[in-house]
Amino acid sequence: MWGGRFAEGPSAIMREINASIPFDKALWRQDITASKAHVAMLAAQDIVTREDADAIADGLDRIAAEYEADGVPEDWDLEDIHMTTESRLAELIGPAAGRLHTARSRNDQVATDFRLWVRDAIDEADRGLAALQRALVTRASEHAASIMPGFTHLQTAQPITLGHHLMAYYEMIRRDRSRFSDARARMDECPLGSAALAGTGFPIDRSGTADALGFARPTANSLDAVSDRDFALDYLTTASQCALHLSRLAEEFIIWASQPFGFVRLPDTLSTGSSIMPQKKNPDAAELVRGHAGRIIGCNTALMMTMKGLPLAYSKDMQDDKPPVFEAAGLLTLSIAAMEGMVAGSTFRTERMREAAELGYATATDLADWLVREADIPFREAHHITGAAVKRAEADGVALDQLSLNVLQEIDSRIDDRVYDALSVDASVASRASYGGTAPEQVQGRVAEARRVLGMDE
Repeated sequence: MWGGRFAEGPSAIMREINASIPFDKALWRQDITASKAHVAMLAAQDIVTREDADAIADGLDRIAAEYEADGVPEDWDLEDIHMTTESRLAELIGPAAGRLHTARSRNDQVATDFRLWVRDAIDEADRGLAALQRALVTRASEHAASIMPGFTHLQTAQPITLGHHLMAYYEMIRRDRSRFSDARARMDECPLGSAALAGTGFPIDRSGTADALGFARPTANSLDAVSDRDFALDYLTTASQCALHLSRLAEEFIIWASQPFGFVRLPDTLSTGSSIMPQKKNPDAAELVRGHAGRIIGCNTALMMTMKGLPLAYSKDMQDDKPPVFEAAGLLTLSIAAMEGMVAGSTFRTERMREAAELGYATATDLADWLVREADIPFREAHHITGAAVKRAEADGVALDQLSLNVLQEIDSRIDDRVYDALSVDASVASRASYGGTAPEQVQGRVAEARRVLGMDE
């Protein structure tokens, strides 16, 4: 490939450290697609003959069929997927194969292939996230009125509905999909034709290849085009934030499935047992999703560190750009699928959730609000009165709405029997009817809006 400049071949160490075929073979589909677009442009511009272009395109199709059937061979002497494919093309069609590399470099070739791969990864993530949203919306609709405790500091705070809780994750995933969409829009430029770093003297049609590969436009600066990996970092940054959301959802299911909570029964298909304790049903899928978040964030950090000090244009360090992206994409795909299955397949124990809400004095804020609204008491004073009522209920071992009127009036004489309309968990939830609140009617409104956005009723 480049032996004309060297008197000796690479050492075994150089051969091993230099070869990227063990991982960049994952780009074979994108490499062949980009090569076919490139040679079609060369023929259209009369840079190569139509006969040679047809032979090259036919040979590339044959190679694609071989790779699909048998995988990509790993010959470290050929270094990477680009030279592996070009070498096989030469075996199939002879010297005409050498014309494929006219007006391009491996620098713009890999930049194009990698963009195509990341674009596909974004589309795959978006499809998975849309499926997860549909699962969340479906279960939220089922449980728009199912009462559970809402927590702050993992302490019972106020009663909410399970539907409201699940729709909170719908919103997180909506933002993740928006970030992936933004990343895809930013990377919608084609580096092909930038050559090594300075462009080419051949009369190529960069807009034509960009259009053929589904890009909006060619990149505007050849130096930037071959050295840019912002598109990969955009993907990893978005994947990292998405993984954080998936990890939080996984943690909720882990906590809810524990015996002290008992809010949910996880599907057997996403749980494991113990080799020694027959009673165990472990939330291993959720725990692995939680663990994958750390690895995905690590991949993001790894590529940032690789890119942070590189001068323009291409440096061999950038060969290490692909493993972290490939790893993160695989982990993210698994995590999304696992959480979709968990949301769709779990059995929510709503009676246990309601019991926990009723026992946790979750309506204390409602009592304080009632004192402000009906007795015209300043909130800070109402807060103090309510605290005394909670202390008495706790001492008596009852819920707030089970305290007698006499007991409540001992605490503050301004309380009357209308207070009981505000103290039940049902009344509390129903009263939170502000836009975006937990009231069942609000949850169903958000569900209807989400179903429309997701096309679930079409």
